[in-house]
Amino acid sequence: QVQFVESGGGSVQPGGSLRLSCVASKLLFSLYNMGWYRQAPGKQRELVASITHHDITNYADSVKGRFTISRDDAKITMYLQMNSLKPEDTAVYYCNRQPPSPSWGQGTQVTVSS
Repeated sequence: QVQFVESGGGSVQPGGSLRLSCVASKLLFSLYNMGWYRQAPGKQRELVASITHHDITNYADSVKGRFTISRDDAKITMYLQMNSLKPEDTAVYYCNRQPPSPSWGQGTQVTVSS
C-alpha cells in the first residue's frame, strides 16, 4: 500500500512562508503525476498544485504566483514552497498522486493567523 508522509507545517503570520515536504514509499514515484491537496475546516479537500512526471506544474488560481511545487525523484520527495501566506491558506495539507490514490497520509497543519 502506498504511503505518504507530510511534514513542514506550522503557524505563521500573514505574509510568511513555509516549505512542506512529502516522502512517498511503496510507489514508483518517478512514474506518477503528484499533487498537493488541502482541506480547510468544514470544506472539501481540494487540489492546490500538481506536477507531472515530466515536471509540468499546475496551480489552483487561489495559490498561483505564491506557491511553488517541485519534486526530487531521487529522494522520492515532493515539496511545496508557500510564500505570501494568507489566512485563507489555513488547512491541513496532504500529498498524493494526481489523481489521488485511496491511501492518504495524516497531513500537516498550516495555520496562518496574526
